[in-house]
Amino acid sequence: MMTRERAPLSLERGGAELEAPSELDATRLVLDAVRLASASSRMEITRTTGLGRAAVAQRVAELLRLGLLEESGGAPSTGGRPPRRLSFRASAGYVLAADLGATSINVAAADLSARILHHRAEDSDIAHGPEAVLGRVEAMFDELLAESAAPGALWGIGIGVPGPVEFFTGRPVAPPIMPGWDGYTIRERFGLRFGVPVWVDNDVNTMALGEWRWGVARGHRNVVWVKIGTGIGSGLISDGAQHRGADGAAGDIGHIQVAEEGVVCRCGNIGCLEALAGGAALARDADVAARSDRSRWLAQALERDGAVTARSVALGACHGDPVCVGLLQRSGRLVGQVLASIVNFFNPSLIVIGGGLATSGDILLATIRETVYRRSLPLATRELRIVPSGLGEVAGVIGASAMVVDQLLSRERFEETIGCLAA
Repeated sequence: MMTRERAPLSLERGGAELEAPSELDATRLVLDAVRLASASSRMEITRTTGLGRAAVAQRVAELLRLGLLEESGGAPSTGGRPPRRLSFRASAGYVLAADLGATSINVAAADLSARILHHRAEDSDIAHGPEAVLGRVEAMFDELLAESAAPGALWGIGIGVPGPVEFFTGRPVAPPIMPGWDGYTIRERFGLRFGVPVWVDNDVNTMALGEWRWGVARGHRNVVWVKIGTGIGSGLISDGAQHRGADGAAGDIGHIQVAEEGVVCRCGNIGCLEALAGGAALARDADVAARSDRSRWLAQALERDGAVTARSVALGACHGDPVCVGLLQRSGRLVGQVLASIVNFFNPSLIVIGGGLATSGDILLATIRETVYRRSLPLATRELRIVPSGLGEVAGVIGASAMVVDQLLSRERFEETIGCLAA
């Protein structure tokens, strides 16, 4: 029987014994117990954090005063007076988030729990460069601010982009599908424009965080979130924490080599997974099939629309076109081959498949599953589930929103954040 991993609040432990936290750390632990671990009473916070009852009472009182916690009706009593129910006051402020894809922009205003308050999306082309694309993001943010009645003050901005990002600086580094973006100062631009802290990450990392916080990955401690769109990438949740690697490059599975020769990838190497199985690769191979009359469906799509796309392939597969079915199955086998290696190495309990091609029906997902289970070790797949994303196109903006709040309430910035609230 499948068992679901629980994701309790992780307490920082040094050495063999738990050191007594400072008052500041204790306050942060209490807040995270409510915000992330869903502790709703002082007794539950005591159990979750390991802090004493008096320390919990003091920290809760401080957080109530700061407006980060609020009390509501009584929780079920275990004897005596029913305890007051505590919750994170997500309406204390809001954040702005943007998810930039190769062909789209999603923006949102969200409360401090990453619940979307207002959302907008439109087509875009990341290859138009940072000035054009980010200028449009700024305009969309302005529209959200003008139309929304978001609670509290703007706390910060989170942005996901479809390429490698040095998380410490928030700058893209040699992104293959983003000409003109290398080293661009996204964080500084938005910080100056809106006057709040800004964080930038790879879009798949933000999607993984969003799915882990509010989607099908909630409650799992080891997750691989895979985006199959124009390109291919993955985000990792490792032992209950997001894993970005030493420089922010973890999870870039699209540039793992799956063929010794053949197509040159946009990164400059030969035989990358993305170059053979991503949306752009499907469109390329579909165009060849259409022009050589191997597929009646694709030939008609080319004549009708002037071009064939990955969506043309997905629709053709749904209508039973054998060439389209074969193209999706080949993509699924290649993705599954790479994921099988990751399963054997990383041993996740859940793989989530998202991105534009994830909506292409059951053929792609079924082929990925079959390949992963066939090529992975039995122990590594005993509890493994492979499922489609539950959040769809909003996974990125939910994750970017959660990223901002997580960073502002992290150990490194917590004192500064509550200092601003107390001022």
